[in-house]
Amino acid sequence: MQQVSHHGRTTTFEEFDRGGSGETVLFVHGSGGSRRLWKSQARLADEFTVVALDLSGHGGASDTDASAGFETLSAYADDVLAVVEAVEPSVLVGNSLGGAVALHILLERDAEFDGVVLAGTGAKLAVLDDLRDWLADDFERAIEFLHGTDRLFHSPDERLHELSKESMRACGRAVTERDFLTCHEFDVRGELGELDVPTLCVVGEYDQLTPPHYHDYLAEAMDGRVAVVEGAAHLTMLEQPDAFNSALARFVARVQQ
Repeated sequence: MQQVSHHGRTTTFEEFDRGGSGETVLFVHGSGGSRRLWKSQARLADEFTVVALDLSGHGGASDTDASAGFETLSAYADDVLAVVEAVEPSVLVGNSLGGAVALHILLERDAEFDGVVLAGTGAKLAVLDDLRDWLADDFERAIEFLHGTDRLFHSPDERLHELSKESMRACGRAVTERDFLTCHEFDVRGELGELDVPTLCVVGEYDQLTPPHYHDYLAEAMDGRVAVVEGAAHLTMLEQPDAFNSALARFVARVQQ
């Protein structure tokens, strides 16, 4: 694990390089997650360098005192850009909240990439009232809800289910709630036309949290492409890693040309 210091805090990241093309792809996790979300994408390190980071308050990273919403989104963007400066990625990949962070960076910050991958995310990420209530008052119920059928997973093995729950518990209620409240305030539907970057939108066919039509909207607004991963819900990169990796590798190869 490596780290970079910025804005009075430390962001942790992990790098995998087995002598690929020389390109670097940077991965940003979603709400209540960590860099370990991308463990199966380390398999791609013989094609290009894989870097996965922890946002503030997640995994090994120190926290921020930012309030939920735009302030947190901006702080998370600072985390990503600190790692961008260190590893100089050509492609940025964001899942769910991480996709919101990626879009924020593209719209609000002076950063350029050869391509962006938006996985299980949207231009607007409203969160159900009940889930927001449970995140405030009954964290275990929130975790169980998120792990219901066709939310985070469609039909995972039990071990993957339990590891995901343990990861969310390790992140903690306060940070996870902040993540979801930040998602709830996120809405860039009126701004996507400003972007001009090759875009791949990846979605699980059963995803109820950010359904396929969210990704159709993103792709149309950003002149991008959609890849639907069969047999998966929200966390396609964990549930169907081979299909996710194939779609990602094809996209990276295309933007490198």
